[in-house]
Order: sequence, then structure tokens, then C-alpha cells
Amino acid sequence: MFDALKSLFAEVSGSGAPARSRADEGRRLAAVALLVNVANVDGEIGHAGRRRLKKIIEERFGLDANTAAELIALAEESDREAVDFYNFTRVLKRTLDDGGRKEIVEMLWDVAFADGAIHEFQANTIWRIAELLGVSTRDRVLLRQRVVELKPADAKFEGPWSSAAAKAKA
Repeated sequence: MFDALKSLFAEVSGSGAPARSRADEGRRLAAVALLVNVANVDGEIGHAGRRRLKKIIEERFGLDANTAAELIALAEESDREAVDFYNFTRVLKRTLDDGGRKEIVEMLWDVAFADGAIHEFQANTIWRIAELLGVSTRDRVLLRQRVVELKPADAKFEGPWSSAAAKAKA
């Protein structure tokens, strides 16, 4: 798998040597593995989720469509082999500053909301990842709100923690 990752980044740079350091490669793979996990937490990545995941990876990491697709495939394999989030979050916590870790959490919310709804399993997964990354509850909630504010007005949130559920209980 490491050889595939090395060749992927050699391709990106257009030379025989990877354009980025191993830390950059590891950080990128760890971030995308977490994004894949959140997108797939309910058992399948829908069309909207896969499209948004690919777009986020292309935009945030500056990759072309083919390279992003290859990175997603590597991340899916890494996610399937992982027993928890610790190895991914450890890489990110070690190599990113506070702002970078918050950006990861924001990307997670963005992927979760790709289909217009954040499901309870996705919210719980993001909560656990944010805790491992050292992103505070306050920041995690603010990042979720920021993503929600950028989405269409007819989008919804599902789950017992959503504002719709809170209004129904009142």
C-alpha cells in the first residue's frame, strides 16, 4: 500500500519523487480516510456524498480528479483495515495546528451534510473524531453551524439532537 501511495504522489508532482513529504502524504491519507468513514458511516456512500467527498478532496488538497479518485480508493482501503480512528487522528494531531484540526472537522461536517441531512451516526462519529483531535465541543458545534449556514434553506438535520427534534419535544 505504501508503494501505491508513493507512486500516487510521484504522479502528482510529475517527477519520479513525491512532491510532498511523508508527513504530508500521511496527513492527507489520514484526513481522507476519516472523510470516507463519515460519508460511509451508515453503510453506503450515496451519489451526492461521493460527489461532495471528491470535490472537497480536489479543492482542499489541490488535486486533479484522477488523483483524488486514487486517494479516495487508498483511503477506503485504509478505513476498512482500521479498527478505530486513533491512528488517523494521531497523525493529524501531531502534524496539524489547532486551525488545521478544526478545518478537518469542518470538512467532516461538509461531507456528512452532502445529502442535505446529518444523520445521528455521522454526528456521533464526528464528535468522537473531534475529541481525538482535541477540537472542543464548542468549536465542533460552531463548525457544524457554519456548514449549515452555507447550505440551502430546505436542507434538514435528522436525529434526536437536531433543532427539529427539540421543537417537536416542546
